[in-house]
Amino acid sequence: MRKNRIIFFVIIGVALAIVAVSLLTNRGTNQVTGLVGSEKEAFFEDARVQKALLRHGLDVTVQKAGSREIATSFDLSQYDFVFPSGAPAAEKIQLQTGQSKSVTPFFTPMAIASWKPIADLLVQQGIAQDQGAYYTVDMNALLPLIKAQVRWKDIPANTAFTANKSVLITTTDVRKSNSAAMYLALMSYVADGNNIVQSMDEARPLLPLLTDMFLRQGLRPSSSLEPFEDYLVKGMGHSPVVMIYEAQFIAQAARGDGSIQPEMVLMYPTPTIFTKHVLIPLTVGGEKLAEALTTDPELQRLAIEYGFRNDNLAYFQEFTKSHGVTLPNSFVDVIEPPSYEVLEGMIQVIEQAYQQQ
Repeated sequence: MRKNRIIFFVIIGVALAIVAVSLLTNRGTNQVTGLVGSEKEAFFEDARVQKALLRHGLDVTVQKAGSREIATSFDLSQYDFVFPSGAPAAEKIQLQTGQSKSVTPFFTPMAIASWKPIADLLVQQGIAQDQGAYYTVDMNALLPLIKAQVRWKDIPANTAFTANKSVLITTTDVRKSNSAAMYLALMSYVADGNNIVQSMDEARPLLPLLTDMFLRQGLRPSSSLEPFEDYLVKGMGHSPVVMIYEAQFIAQAARGDGSIQPEMVLMYPTPTIFTKHVLIPLTVGGEKLAEALTTDPELQRLAIEYGFRNDNLAYFQEFTKSHGVTLPNSFVDVIEPPSYEVLEGMIQVIEQAYQQQ
């Protein structure tokens, strides 16, 4: 009997200890919920990121959505923070919510995922330049091929990629996704004689060309993950030239699973454009998250391991080099996107054209 009583009290003691540890662990923890662009979902779901955030008293849950959708299609009062991709969407959200605070914990250049035979073909045509481990693409030289609806098989002296496909850069759905919106911003700049489009009056003469660049792609996915997955899985014939975030290529290479094949290459548009990942806090919990992501060295290193760039250039170079990826350390010809109103106006015109098909 006495032995049973001892066992009983031991069990009670263990149970109380578990409860106490649980209470201590959760004391002061903020449950924080946010909307994020799909390219940041894996970062927030990483157990190392979650553990680092818990040290700041943050239990973070995220829901992914297209950046334009975040800005236009959600009741943001239900969230502690929003974390879209791209400054234009962030600008709209700040106007909508009246929230002036924001941070940009990391950014990523837009890039083009392609294949060495195609990149070398573009070099041969004077459109691209081989920079050793990556390529640059003169978008002013590429635009005439897109405008004239040239097909790959019709490029002179082309024996590398004789597909009947039009020379187009594949994107996501411009009506929903930031990566496509950044492509629109970039190409509007090039089509406007290397000038940022300042108004819809300035945009209108360009819109037939810009609309055609998207409509000729057919229906596109809303998430930046899907075109990149197609590129990885379906090969050059299906996905010859794809607009992506540089971070996607880096993160995939870091996995070391062989999915980045030797003939896969990164090309950087010239001029280029950055996607700024702007976090807008909507509550105290969101503000604490903003502070953690911008000040915690571990979180900054983990962001780099998902391919994002931030102020820690030394670790970015170390990490990418260790995974066999050589990238530009800096960019010279970088443009800004148009204002939200102008970019949104152009997207709405393209959206109407989709509806009329």
